[in-house]
Amino acid sequence: MIRGLRPLLRGSTYAGVLFAYCGALASLPLLPFALLPALSWRSASESVQIVLILLVWAVLVGVVGLARPVRRVLVVSARRLLGVPLPNPVAGRRPSGSLGLDRWRTPLWLVLHVAVGWTGALASGVLFIMGLSLPGNWLGGEVRASLFGTSVRVSGGWSWVVAAVCILLAVAICVLVTKALRWAAPRLLGPSAAERLALAAEREQLLAERNRIAHELHDSIGHTLTAATIQAAVAGEALSADPATARAAMRSIEESTRAALEDLDYVLGVLREEQSGTAPTRTLADLPELLDRLRHAGAVVEPELSGDLAQVQGTLSRAAYRILQEGLTNALRHGAGGPIAARVAAGPDGLDLTVVNRTGARTGPGSGAFPTSGHGLPGLAERVRLLHGEFQAGPDGTQHWRLAVRLPARASA
Repeated sequence: MIRGLRPLLRGSTYAGVLFAYCGALASLPLLPFALLPALSWRSASESVQIVLILLVWAVLVGVVGLARPVRRVLVVSARRLLGVPLPNPVAGRRPSGSLGLDRWRTPLWLVLHVAVGWTGALASGVLFIMGLSLPGNWLGGEVRASLFGTSVRVSGGWSWVVAAVCILLAVAICVLVTKALRWAAPRLLGPSAAERLALAAEREQLLAERNRIAHELHDSIGHTLTAATIQAAVAGEALSADPATARAAMRSIEESTRAALEDLDYVLGVLREEQSGTAPTRTLADLPELLDRLRHAGAVVEPELSGDLAQVQGTLSRAAYRILQEGLTNALRHGAGGPIAARVAAGPDGLDLTVVNRTGARTGPGSGAFPTSGHGLPGLAERVRLLHGEFQAGPDGTQHWRLAVRLPARASA
């Protein structure tokens, strides 16, 4: 009994009892409507009329629970007063089971809530009144305890014992009422199977979007910082001897950082769940600009373009640009400074992308070591896998590194 009283010391138990009793009181406005059928059937016995009133009352309470706003209110109130971790109902989706039983979970909860609330309120109220009135005999009555036909009058010191037992039973009922509602809330107010599937689908979509954003941010910002660092070193070296080259390098830094800021603004808007604008897209049509920025950084790029690249559209074109951007950035960051071969071949079956560069220590402006996160190649491999393509990256001989990707044409959707 003492262990059962411990939860009462927590505020959540008091709140749970309040939640139960409020549910009982909220059903009172429906009682006059439940009395009408019993009043119209006066010939029935009193017990039948009571049962009829209770049944009609339960049906009316259940009908109220069919309204969607009622369920949302119940979920929020149960979460705050009962302390049960319940997610909000999935907006715009109505639970549907094989027999349509899921939609009756809320009415069943509401009926249970009212029944438990009234039972707990009446039982604990009577026991509390008895416990407070017995020692002083305030009600002027006589208490008798009966067991197996033997009746004993309770008076004197025994009245205090009976009063204490009544108080303890009333407290125990309050605890049981709260525990019963906490047990039933996740099962009747929690997400149904259909809602869990909807929540899982939404979470999967959110994770996929965040993963895509992470790839875009890594490709864009990583490339920009690498190119800008090398371009700044080139501008510093050529500032006195070749001002034209220095100005070209600074102009390239301005252009590349402006494009990166557009990507960053969009990503931050998505992460903050704000109404962001259209996502900035980079496609193969922006490839010449990318190659120019690399040349301004001092790289020697030897592009080889074949096929009708203008016909490559949609996801295929965007993915191809990001793959080339990451491959060329890695070549610029880790290469030995020699020529970088970039091959793009468009065919009827798909798109072939190849980047080859020399390996070794980079020399010249911006030749310091670049920090790396190690996410570049794994990110590229995952991007290619999602597009059902083929990915290869590794040494090509003793002095070169080769990145080769093939994307099927069906990825252009």
